[in-house]
Amino acid sequence: MSESGMSDKAILSCRNLGKSYEEGPESVQVLAGLQLELHPGERVAIVGKSGSGKSTLLNLLGGLDTPTQGSVWLDGEELSALSEKKRGLLRNRALGFVYQFHHLLPEFTALENVCMPLLIGKTAIPEARQRATALLERVGLGHRLEHKPAELSGGERQRVAIARALVNNPGLVMLDEPTGNLDSHTAEGIQDLMLELSTSMRTAFLVVTHDMNLARQMDRVLQLQEGCLTAI
Repeated sequence: MSESGMSDKAILSCRNLGKSYEEGPESVQVLAGLQLELHPGERVAIVGKSGSGKSTLLNLLGGLDTPTQGSVWLDGEELSALSEKKRGLLRNRALGFVYQFHHLLPEFTALENVCMPLLIGKTAIPEARQRATALLERVGLGHRLEHKPAELSGGERQRVAIARALVNNPGLVMLDEPTGNLDSHTAEGIQDLMLELSTSMRTAFLVVTHDMNLARQMDRVLQLQEGCLTAI
């Protein structure tokens, strides 16, 4: 362990992580004293009831929100010690995000959407297009490169979102209810794709889900209850 208390090999770590909100004169504790380590290629599911703080936790771990106690380390960097700009650059390089709703830019094609993280990272346009095309072909959408999100099915849009999350070859992808908006058959196909890509690219996956079928396919399942994480 390093001085920070984080294993040197962890892609993501949080120590004594907590979050509270002020509601009038009272302080409401959502998360308290959480500990978590995620290693390269590891797949972890977080389950819990609605309102248990799963999305709050994901936002803290992804550097989209600031904890009121404790620290989050991503790829060897403490997020709260970075400027907003450096935190954004680190997120773009080391993290991919997939949400229940794909959050694709409607005015851009599938190829252009997947290119975005590369262009933000200053990759040259020809290389970005080449890498994005290769990944879209890998997720079975080589024939849909020039289609806009409105022209794609729900499953296809989620495949584009997964390709976008992986195109920078991040060490970790965070997925928030990635199959929650899909029918069971489509969801099964997306699950299989995520597991195959996680294995072949050795990408760590942190999945927040209500779907115990998906959760059980991960290496570990953690339950968030009353602000604490426990293994189940």
